[in-house]
Amino acid sequence: MTFLTIGHRGVMGVEPENTLRSFVRADREGLDVIELDLHLSKDGALVVMHDAEVDRTTDGSGRIRDLTLAELRELDAGQGERVPVFEEVVDAVKAPIQAEIKDAAAARALADVLTERGLTDRVEVISFHDEAVAEMATLLPDVRTGLVASRYGLDVIDRALAAEAGLLALNIRRLTLELVDRAHAAGLRVTAWTVNTPEHLQVAHGMDLDGVTTDYPELKNTPRDPA
Repeated sequence: MTFLTIGHRGVMGVEPENTLRSFVRADREGLDVIELDLHLSKDGALVVMHDAEVDRTTDGSGRIRDLTLAELRELDAGQGERVPVFEEVVDAVKAPIQAEIKDAAAARALADVLTERGLTDRVEVISFHDEAVAEMATLLPDVRTGLVASRYGLDVIDRALAAEAGLLALNIRRLTLELVDRAHAAGLRVTAWTVNTPEHLQVAHGMDLDGVTTDYPELKNTPRDPA
């Protein structure tokens, strides 16, 4: 199995997160997969942003769900970048995409876009919300799905299986070899976030993970066993 290096919100360590600039840089730098986050705007657009509010990453304020796409487009998302929608990212890059559903209500809208645009093979859908993962598995059984968790125990394996996920995307700071071994035995792939140092990368390889999510493009070319 190929070890995947996943670009976190593009390459947020060097570019404004979740912007076309960041995604295009991740694609150009050769990241295997590009991760992004999804919310629904007031008028139902699949908005690419991590937080539920625009305050931290733009020059505006307020909740995404209370703003129309036109209003979101007026904001500066960093270095003059505009807030993108999911479809624009798909068109801007060639790499596979890992779409994280932040707002569980976005699951059905995402399923519609994946179907309409024939993206079921290219996009993997992940979420912290068990119900969003389960809903996506029901709506589009052929789409790869994953459960994300930050604080978790061995029970996260059963949660993933119950939601019909094929992947666990887990906080590396809590990850144990026992959990990875049990997850693999259950047929689940396991990736870790956020891996930004050679030391954490060594840990990931030592645990036989299937990949890591990183903020920095250079991690892709970091030797497996640095001198």
